Amino acid sequence: MIGGSAGALEPLLHLVQGLEAGFPAALVVVIHMPPDQPSALAGILERAGPLPAEQARDGLLTLPGRIYTAVPGHHLLLDGSRLKVSLGPRENHARPSIDVLFRSAARGGPGTAGVLLSGGLDDGVSGLWAIRRSGGRALVQHPEEAESPEMPLNAVRQVDVHEILRAAQLPAALTTWAWERRAQGTGDAGPGTTEPPSRQGWPNMNEDERRRLHTELQIAAGRDAPELLGQAPLSPMTCPECHGVMVQITEGATLRFRCHTGHAFTAGTLIAELRRAAEESLWSGLRTLREKQFLLEHLGQQFSTTGQAAEAAALRSELGRTARCAATLRETLLGDHTCVASPSDLDRENG
Repeated sequence: MIGGSAGALEPLLHLVQGLEAGFPAALVVVIHMPPDQPSALAGILERAGPLPAEQARDGLLTLPGRIYTAVPGHHLLLDGSRLKVSLGPRENHARPSIDVLFRSAARGGPGTAGVLLSGGLDDGVSGLWAIRRSGGRALVQHPEEAESPEMPLNAVRQVDVHEILRAAQLPAALTTWAWERRAQGTGDAGPGTTEPPSRQGWPNMNEDERRRLHTELQIAAGRDAPELLGQAPLSPMTCPECHGVMVQITEGATLRFRCHTGHAFTAGTLIAELRRAAEESLWSGLRTLREKQFLLEHLGQQFSTTGQAAEAAALRSELGRTARCAATLRETLLGDHTCVASPSDLDRENG
């Protein structure tokens, strides 16, 4: 399972170019993409290396030595040895979501490897945790090499990954793992997403983790799963997309949130969304203050013209207070950024 976002295409091409024909595993790829444009990724990957590639189709059987890419605007899940294409709720504002693919593949246990490439924020980190927790292999592109290092960095910080590799090292690492897996007889995928949770599906997870992960896969596959609200503590935050109630999910060092309609957010994505909403609200407040200034100034001039000196003086006083509030708000937006810190600001503060 391979996932990435901004800057992921180049290391993905290096990976595909470095594999040999007869690679003994299927490669399933989710790269964040615009939902309303056709994807040429399968053709690009097929031309780049020796393995045939195609865009996923619902129910398509995965075969070793082939590459499968996500459909724009749709989640891609592994259901046993078959692919499932779904219009389930977005995760981290993304569909396809890397987390969805990785979680669905985690049922393959030791027969699954997850590779997280360059990208922003942290989609894929939770899914990589699920693969690692289920006994699969967890690999991450070296952040120093990644065009967008945030996604690999978050994976390294929050998941006990097996290896941190440069793009040129990934083909050999995957080839060695795949042949070892084949020799050990762990080449078949695990049970599909429609099966109930079991120790065979996620042997290293506790019962609560298996049940919740099963529920989340049902949601990603497009099914209603109201039982989620009873499987994790309620959160005081509401969903940024639908304003529904959310639960708080802890996975090792990872904290994330999901609402009862299905939208999901990692803590990093939720912070980014709240940061965006806060800035949007501040700009809206500034606009309102500016409009108030214009109106007060216009009315003050009118009162002065008609000889209503006391009323004009009161409006000028209010105009001054409004102008000072607007200036303070503008300084907040354009000055120290303490209310709308960017990710780079936070990185600098954290060293």
